[in-house]
Amino acid sequence: MLGADSLLIDNHMNIKVFTAVFLAIFFWGFSFVWTNQILMEDIPVFTFIFFRMFIAGTLLYLFSKFTGKLQKIEKGDYKLLFLMAFFEPFIYFIGETFGLQATNSPTLSALIIALIPVFALGAGVFIYKEKVTWINLLGVIATIPGILLMVLNTGDMNPEYWWGIALLFLAIFGSVGYSTVVKRLSRYNSFTIATYQFVFGAILFLPCFLIFNGDYQVAGLFEWNILKPILYLAVLCSCLSFVLYIFSIKSLGIARSSVFTSLIPAVSAVGAYIYGYETFTWQQILGIVIVILGVAITQKQQ
Repeated sequence: MLGADSLLIDNHMNIKVFTAVFLAIFFWGFSFVWTNQILMEDIPVFTFIFFRMFIAGTLLYLFSKFTGKLQKIEKGDYKLLFLMAFFEPFIYFIGETFGLQATNSPTLSALIIALIPVFALGAGVFIYKEKVTWINLLGVIATIPGILLMVLNTGDMNPEYWWGIALLFLAIFGSVGYSTVVKRLSRYNSFTIATYQFVFGAILFLPCFLIFNGDYQVAGLFEWNILKPILYLAVLCSCLSFVLYIFSIKSLGIARSSVFTSLIPAVSAVGAYIYGYETFTWQQILGIVIVILGVAITQKQQ
């Protein structure tokens, strides 16, 4: 009877973890579409990123403080929290946003970002000695042709894409570094980690905003067609998604959590289609199915 109760608790926990990570991936998939909307309005990149960080940091701090979820940080851990914020959001969002701006394709950008599991797999194995089986590795490899199928008709990778692709690989570096540091901060709850992530993120982006805002009038951000995607990014993609993703890293580990990012191009492709930015073909549908199967394989345990 005790074994049955234990199994029921484990299954309930698995449902919570997988629901959390799928919700995070869903909103991150749409983040490429919402970011593209802002870029199309010629908003300076560092301007809207700073305000995204500021809104997310403020909301998370107020919520965590008043609900008692904000834990006291040990003195030596502030360096780790700052390093975490340097990797993501600072390095990651510079690479992702400027990469998206250069490629001008939400789906293509999501394709590059979806390679994160390949790099995170190495980080999880070599740094934290996470157990990864051959079938888990096969699942990661299986996602690659699916990702490629999803972007077959987004346009040829002309030379002008290479700068954007290089920046997107910078984002991958930031994401893997972020996950590696978060694993070391696992004694803190998700709200505490995410709060400091975006408070420090806003501090890091403040000088960039002050230097590179140029002549842009910040009041323009309050126009609803611009404010709406910024709020989506700050509340859904930053506050909510990172709390959920940090929770999944602590439960599943770096390698198994990050592999879910392979689903981001599927969500981005659907979002880009809904908003009329890109086409959606049978190749992309087949790619989505292959990626989902690949992700399922990576979650198989011996």
